[in-house]
Amino acid sequence: MANFNKVILMGNLTRDPELRYTPKGTAIARLGVAINRRWTSEGGEQREETTFVDVDAFGKQAETLGQYMKKGRPIFIEGRLRLDSWEDKQTGAKRSKLGVVLETFQFLGSGSGRPGEAVEGPAAAPRAAAAPEPADAPPPEEDDVPF
Repeated sequence: MANFNKVILMGNLTRDPELRYTPKGTAIARLGVAINRRWTSEGGEQREETTFVDVDAFGKQAETLGQYMKKGRPIFIEGRLRLDSWEDKQTGAKRSKLGVVLETFQFLGSGSGRPGEAVEGPAAAPRAAAAPEPADAPPPEEDDVPF
């Protein structure tokens, strides 16, 4: 049987990312994302529901999210579902929670959430300048093209 585990989400952060590091130095960021759904009921009434999803990011992506994302900012996330299971320390009951492991993401909207402002993020890498032509290079040939 084939398996496929892919999640695509777009929503707003419910809190600032919680950035921490493992003893080996791997960055881990925990995000809370709220996804809103709006629809019209059969009676014509506007309805809305919000789904809250916990997302874990690792490595360089976790550090980037911790540096540039804040509560309320929109984000686009692609990842996979993961089921975490544990035993409750107080009651001894088995617990589980479904979450998302981030694989890729994109910043959305403006940097501060206000229209017209630049998006905050890592500085773009400078583009390499075109190499100058050597001084002894022959001039480009002119084509007799009728346009």
